[in-house]
Amino acid sequence: MPIVVLLIAIAGLEAWYLIAQPQFPRAEPTPPTTPLRGAIYILVGFLAGLLGGIIGTGGCSVMLPIIHFWGGFPATMAIGTTLFAVMFTAISGGYGHLVRRNVDKRAAAWLGGVGVGGVILGSWLFVVIARQAMKLLGLILGVVFLWPAARMVYEGLMPWLKKGQRPGGPEGNTIPGAGWALGAFGFVIGITTGIVGLGGGYALVPGLIYLFGAPVYITMGTSLAVMIPLALVGGLIKLFQGYVDFSAGCLLAIGTIMGAQVGAAIIKRFRPATLKLIFGAYFLYVSLKFITGYFGIMIW
Repeated sequence: MPIVVLLIAIAGLEAWYLIAQPQFPRAEPTPPTTPLRGAIYILVGFLAGLLGGIIGTGGCSVMLPIIHFWGGFPATMAIGTTLFAVMFTAISGGYGHLVRRNVDKRAAAWLGGVGVGGVILGSWLFVVIARQAMKLLGLILGVVFLWPAARMVYEGLMPWLKKGQRPGGPEGNTIPGAGWALGAFGFVIGITTGIVGLGGGYALVPGLIYLFGAPVYITMGTSLAVMIPLALVGGLIKLFQGYVDFSAGCLLAIGTIMGAQVGAAIIKRFRPATLKLIFGAYFLYVSLKFITGYFGIMIW
C-alpha cells in the first residue's frame, strides 16, 4: 500500500506539472516530453529499478548514461534529473528491503546522517565544475565508475577463476565497523553524490563489501536505505539549481519504483558473485564510454 500511494503521488505531480506548467528554473534545455518519450522514460526507469533493486542502487547508473548518450540530455541535466528520480526510487527500494530485513539500521543511520553534509558540499562543487569545465564533468563520471567496476568484475569472476573457492562475501545481518568510520565513508559518498548525481549506490555497495567486510545481501538493502536522505537532499538541491527536467524525472521515478520492488523481491535468487559480475560489467562499460568521450572517441 505505501508503494501504491507513492506511485499515485508521483503521477499526481506529473499531471500537475503538465497542466499547470510551472516555471521551474532550467539551466540547460532538454528534449520535450512527448507521449513516446514518456513511455520510454517509464521503461528505462523500470529496467533501472529492476537492476537497482537487485544490486542495491537507485538506478542512476543505468538511467544517467541512457538519457545522456541516447536521450539528448546535457550531462548536467542528466545528472540532476536522474538524482531527482532516485529520491522516489530509494524510498521504494529501501522500503522493499526493510520489510524483508535486508537493512542494517545502525549502519544506515551513520552513513546517511553524516552523508547529507557531504551532499551539500558536493552540490556546491557541482555548480563550480558545471560552469567552468563541462567536459571535465564527463571525465570525473568515468573515473568514478572505474574503481567499483574493476573490483566488482574481479570478485564476480573469482568463483570461475579459482575453482573450489566459496563465492560471495561473509554472511550475517549486520555491517561491521565503528560508527565514526561509517560516518566518514558516508561523508565521502555524499560529496560524490552531490557532484556526479548517482545517489551513492555505485560506491556504497563495493565500499561496504570491501572496506567493511559487509554481507552482500545486507549491503544491497542498506545501500538503498542510505540513499533516501542522500538523494532527497541532492535531488531537491539540483531542482532548485535548475538541473532537473521535472517531467522526465517523475516518469523515470514511476518506472524505477515498480522495477525496484520486483528487484528487491527476487534478489536472493541470485548468487552474490553473479550480482557483482552484473554490477561490474555494466559500470565498466559506462566508465569507458565517459572516459573515451572526454578524448573525443565515442563508443556505442
